[in-house]
Amino acid sequence: VQLQASGGGLVQTGGSLLLSCAASGRTFSSNTMGWFRQAPGKEREFVASINASGIRALYADSVKGRFTISRDNAKNSLYLQMSSLKPEDTAVYYCAAGLGRTTAWRTNQYNYWGQGTQVTVSS
Repeated sequence: VQLQASGGGLVQTGGSLLLSCAASGRTFSSNTMGWFRQAPGKEREFVASINASGIRALYADSVKGRFTISRDNAKNSLYLQMSSLKPEDTAVYYCAAGLGRTTAWRTNQYNYWGQGTQVTVSS
């Protein structure tokens, strides 16, 4: 499977961005999907996950209430709507396809990764 993330950019504190991830190469609707991020000098961390059907979502505490994950299985697409952005949200954001159908927060529960898109929030 191939994942292509897009939508990153430079935004001011309090602003919004919509990240997209286009998937190809396998049955997209069969697997959980997730967003992770990695800031310079830090480990990759979980942001959000959505189950195969799109009914259930899981969020990191740091983004809960500000970010919304969604998916369109008909379009093989995953989204992350980010609002009320903070400088600490600055990172490269990666989309990933998981091994199962339920939400997942560990990196080893995902076996396909996109190339990442840079999000920079200025103060």
